[in-house]
Amino acid sequence: MAVISMKQLLEAGVHFGHQTRRWNPKMKQYIFTERNGIYIIDLQKTVKLIDVAYNYMKDEAAKGAVVLFVGTKKQAQDSIEEEATRAGQFYVNHRWLGGTLTNWETIQTRIKRLKSLKKMATDGTFDVLPKKEVSLLKKSQDKLERFLGGIEDMPKLPDVMFIVDPRKEQIAVHEAQKLNIPIVAMVDTNTDPDEIDVVIPSNDDAIRAVRLITSKMADAIVEGRQGEDQVDEKTFEGQKSAAAKGDKKTADNSMEDIVNAVEGDNK
Repeated sequence: MAVISMKQLLEAGVHFGHQTRRWNPKMKQYIFTERNGIYIIDLQKTVKLIDVAYNYMKDEAAKGAVVLFVGTKKQAQDSIEEEATRAGQFYVNHRWLGGTLTNWETIQTRIKRLKSLKKMATDGTFDVLPKKEVSLLKKSQDKLERFLGGIEDMPKLPDVMFIVDPRKEQIAVHEAQKLNIPIVAMVDTNTDPDEIDVVIPSNDDAIRAVRLITSKMADAIVEGRQGEDQVDEKTFEGQKSAAAKGDKKTADNSMEDIVNAVEGDNK
């Protein structure tokens, strides 16, 4: 049974891609059709690839992997923080600081500074310092918290990254590639999928779409850490093969229903 149903994806608007003039041709294989100047993502493929991503994330979590959630666009910030925290993992949901991964030692120095400022705020140090100095220190603390709070306790470089909109998070993607860190990502029709290890073709601009898929990745980690329902790889591969050979007519009809609904919404 699929991790997420077609109905859930449809209700969250996962099928809406970008305008046809803003596309990446490499995403062609994940596009079902075009309607009213907008690409419609093939949700049949999205359903299967979410299953692949879920099982991959679950298996990595079962091995004790450290996962970093990344999404700095406004639509993703809340979901990224909430779901990463729920899964006991780490996140960057404001501006990605260049060198976060590739200059890890320098980032650790900044994190130590953040922890020091937090300690000063709670141990009474701020109470005995001049107000002007305290104000400056608090501003510094707030800034560091905003950019580094989500990785403050990350014990090491991540083993896996989940990214919302890798086109926006290009610096993070390139740093992960340099360090051979696998990437699972929500990839819209305007993005190059070749840079991603596990592609989830989807609308990455709708809050509901981002929350739905991000929450499922968190669910996978929670399940993996609990050691429940270990996946038999041969069975899983067989399921994927069977799904790939599924009834094309049924799939097309389902997608046609979606396309017709889109046309109706835009009339």
